[in-house]
Amino acid sequence: MSLADRLPSVRGKLIENAPLADMTWLRVGGPAEVLFLPADEADLANFLAETPNDIPVHILGAGSNTLVRDGGVPGVVVRLTAPFGKVERISENRLRAGAAALDKKVAQFAARAGIAGLEFFTGVPGAIGGAIRMNAGCYGTETCDVLVEAAAVDRLGRRIVVTPDELGYAYRHSEAPEDWIFTQAVFEGRADDPDAISSRMDEITARREQTQPIREKTSGSTFKNPDPPGAPDQRKAWKLIDQTGWRGKPIGGARFSEQHANFLINDGTASAADLEAVGEGARADIKAATGIDLHWEVRRIGVENKA
Repeated sequence: MSLADRLPSVRGKLIENAPLADMTWLRVGGPAEVLFLPADEADLANFLAETPNDIPVHILGAGSNTLVRDGGVPGVVVRLTAPFGKVERISENRLRAGAAALDKKVAQFAARAGIAGLEFFTGVPGAIGGAIRMNAGCYGTETCDVLVEAAAVDRLGRRIVVTPDELGYAYRHSEAPEDWIFTQAVFEGRADDPDAISSRMDEITARREQTQPIREKTSGSTFKNPDPPGAPDQRKAWKLIDQTGWRGKPIGGARFSEQHANFLINDGTASAADLEAVGEGARADIKAATGIDLHWEVRRIGVENKA
């Protein structure tokens, strides 16, 4: 019996042996045993409730900070579809965004609506679901600063609504259970002139283009900084990578960017194993030289290719 035969019927799509590489920004990795594209939240909840507990279920968002290993992903990979990407204004300074809405699109919607405070999302790669889970942020603002509440569906198919306080946020971290799949969120900003908001967003975009390799096959930051923003004498991952000689050092088709040493680059020929080897090589050398144990910010899923 195939895995697909053990899964419940859905209104969305179930695709066996589905390629995932083109769904990630690093453009590597093997297929999903089964890819599930839910029609809506109710379809997702029913699927999770009726799928046997021994079948692994993973969520893949925009793929901006996910490395899919070469052997692919056993079990089911869930990818949210267009109905989860809607953004709407719900009050003067609040908007609701689906988890599949790109962070940049949410920032742009807020700007047109004259809602300030969400400009930082234009500098965060990925989608809202990932931003909620990892408390994504940049340039002094984090998701927890503007989040009012978030909705998720757990592995039993139950809908859960939580506030930022209940998510236990810290620097690039939340206490959200691994089996939760976020579906939407409400954000609050403050009133401001749309042109002024757009101007600040343009400044963020220009700063990113000057300092990050955003036109390469890359991900977001590879490692979390050892210290949170604002910490005295904050240690930064890119400096540690640079100091140990890993900026631009290749393994196969993978290397850390010469422009920003905390960004992994696929030159077009890299495997997932190449990219992970660069990251793990840098981690090992940094640990040996400084005692600092860097933690991956890029999420790695799947199994190594044993062939």
